[in-house]
Amino acid sequence: MALWAVVLFTVLSASGILALTFGPLRAASNVGVIRSIAAVQYLAAAVLAGARLTGNA
Repeated sequence: MALWAVVLFTVLSASGILALTFGPLRAASNVGVIRSIAAVQYLAAAVLAGARLTGNA
């Protein structure tokens, strides 16, 4: 159960970061780096969820 909470928190965090890059941070010079951080968070959440679903976690 705790792993699903971590996955949910990670997805919400990545979604918040991504929303900021399309809103107030759109004109930032390093917006690509910030979006890549969100992408890494989504990837980590997918790996954690996949590990849980396959029984490896």
